[in-house]
Amino acid sequence: MKNLKQAWYIALKDLKIFVQDRAALFFSIIFPFLFIILFNSLFSGVGWEDDRITLHVTTQEPEGGISYQIIAAIETKDEEALSPGDPIIIWDKDYEADHQAVLDGKLDGFLNFPASFTQSLMSGASTGLEIYADAGATNTRAALQGLSGAITSQINADVAIIKASAQLLAQSGASPEEIQTAVQQIQTDLFSGAAAAKSYLSFEVVKVGNVEAQNASNWVIPGYLVMFVFMAAATSAPEIVKERKNNTLERLFSTSVKRESILGGIYSGIAFKGLIQIIIFWVFGILVFHVNVGLSPLAIIILSLLMVIMSSAFAIMLATLANSIRGASSLAVITSLLLAPLGGCWWPGFLYPEWLQNISKITPHAWATDAFNKLMVFGADFGDVVPSIIALLVFAVIFSGIAVWKFRISDR
Repeated sequence: MKNLKQAWYIALKDLKIFVQDRAALFFSIIFPFLFIILFNSLFSGVGWEDDRITLHVTTQEPEGGISYQIIAAIETKDEEALSPGDPIIIWDKDYEADHQAVLDGKLDGFLNFPASFTQSLMSGASTGLEIYADAGATNTRAALQGLSGAITSQINADVAIIKASAQLLAQSGASPEEIQTAVQQIQTDLFSGAAAAKSYLSFEVVKVGNVEAQNASNWVIPGYLVMFVFMAAATSAPEIVKERKNNTLERLFSTSVKRESILGGIYSGIAFKGLIQIIIFWVFGILVFHVNVGLSPLAIIILSLLMVIMSSAFAIMLATLANSIRGASSLAVITSLLLAPLGGCWWPGFLYPEWLQNISKITPHAWATDAFNKLMVFGADFGDVVPSIIALLVFAVIFSGIAVWKFRISDR
């Protein structure tokens, strides 16, 4: 009980110094909200409408083939004239460039008319359209398959009309030249013009509700909470080194204050500052920025508390590893500024490429921000963030173990 009381007084002393330090209050409480307001305004309105899909079409036929007329008919010439839900169809003249773009991952996919398309079509031989698509581009591949199916279905009907017309003209005694001229005219009527475009593709848009704008605060506030709680704790390390250097801790120890009480008091003082931060962050986040805490508010609370516990342990560990006040300050700033962007605090980590997401897992920031994003952006529940909770506990245990092992009252 005596040890707890001593630790409590040490913690209150550190907390009182923090509250009276206007610069510390500014950089721990007010400064983070300047970042939040800035980035929240920059990302406001994201997701206000569904993305319009873009489809690329090419042909390997020589000029004059039926594919030229088909593509010209369905190509998007005026995006503003499109109905809601209609795709943008782009005619790419270079088949090889599109093919290489798919291989390089720069293009999701495209639809191609083979070189023998018209010849096979008119001779009755088997032909088809070619779809080149990245294996992971499921939406684009499905859209291209739908476009291919619509074109193929309409072409089959049009070819049947052409052949039937040719047979009727032959039976009526028309000359081969007359039949060819008539067939070409029918072909032109069927495969070109606005009417042709409508016959190849038709769209039905069903409105099931308005697409609401994403609330950027749902990922901005958690990211900066993780960053600034960690930074505020880390910047406490120089103060610990300072008290060790000026023999404050040694004098406490000489007055029968146990080493465990000193360590517990320092830890509690840092943790109290972190608790103040997270309470202010979430109160303002919910009341002012209207963040969505998701399906499991309990998980949000646990993750926030674990960030405080882990960060406080990290600060003491940092102080035990540093030999000077300047060294502790440098380590605090460097680790805070390096781990925050790598861990997805500056921008959502789910936007990173997969290899960078894997590397970021060496930071506690990545586990915390990933869990917050799952809960507040993607609608996950408590079970989905259990691995992140365990990871933060592991970080806290490692940092605490090193801090307890290396903690010293003086440098002598």
